[in-house]
Amino acid sequence: MKIKSVNLETVCGITSKLPDNQLPEIAFAGKSNVGKSSLINGLIQRKAYARTSSQPGKTQTINFYNINEALYFVDLPGYGYAKVSAEIKAKWGKMIERYLHSSKQLRLVFLLIDIRHEPSANDCIMYNWIVENGFHPIIIATKLDKINRSQIAKQIKVIKNKLEVVEGTPIIPFSAETKQGREEIWEMIESYVFPKKEE
Repeated sequence: MKIKSVNLETVCGITSKLPDNQLPEIAFAGKSNVGKSSLINGLIQRKAYARTSSQPGKTQTINFYNINEALYFVDLPGYGYAKVSAEIKAKWGKMIERYLHSSKQLRLVFLLIDIRHEPSANDCIMYNWIVENGFHPIIIATKLDKINRSQIAKQIKVIKNKLEVVEGTPIIPFSAETKQGREEIWEMIESYVFPKKEE
């Protein structure tokens, strides 16, 4: 997709009312510091539109990015960051759950996992939670440039086995440095947002 316009349209905090959007929504979930902002910036071809931070746990809101007046990217709060109190973590969890339950336009959820490491307990909880909410998340394995090419297949297998992903779930390796995986992710988004009509 050619990116013509990007607009951070709505920012929802813990007590905010979620917007009643009329365009399709694509959500991005992942633990703090997994590279969510870098992925979004890579997909929309903007250097720093989604704010990246060296301090994990910065995204404490649900951010709605209007892309081309055609769809929304929904950036969900990063989870699993140790320095955040249990009370705030619980509120973030409720906020994400409220969104998954109430969005009428949500078409697809991407779950980001760091390809270098075995998925954490929080990653597994989030995966199962998304599935329980009626979605089949597609996995994006981030930080691809941080491992050797020879390790990719092995690490993808580790992710698949640890998350016990639903059979047939795509796992797309992505590098914020080289943008490898960008086209594949966009193809996936377009197939969910603009499904081709059967002849």
